[in-house]
Amino acid sequence: MNEQLEEDWLDAKLRDDVPYIDDDGFTSRVAQQLPVRRQKSKTRAVILTSATVLAAVIAYLVSGGRSFAFEILGWAAVMPLSVLYVITIGCGLFVTALGLYAAITRSRKLRS
Repeated sequence: MNEQLEEDWLDAKLRDDVPYIDDDGFTSRVAQQLPVRRQKSKTRAVILTSATVLAAVIAYLVSGGRSFAFEILGWAAVMPLSVLYVITIGCGLFVTALGLYAAITRSRKLRS
């Protein structure tokens, strides 16, 4: 009940507050002086995608092609389930740690 009164008070305050303060065109002048947003270049995406595909094809050919993939699948099929669990959990923790590191690094850059 108390939360409802607080929400009603807040809604009324926001609704009844002064909707606009005349700034004599200041906001529009500042907006006009902002730098133009650069268009995203598709060239970078094409280069990175091409390099990734090329690297994947080279790795596939160097590793022996299909025989390598079949060997890995056969090895994983006979592996004990507990080992697969440990590998899966380890990979998950590794990816989580990398994400946490990236988030912390990004937040430090944004603060400075």
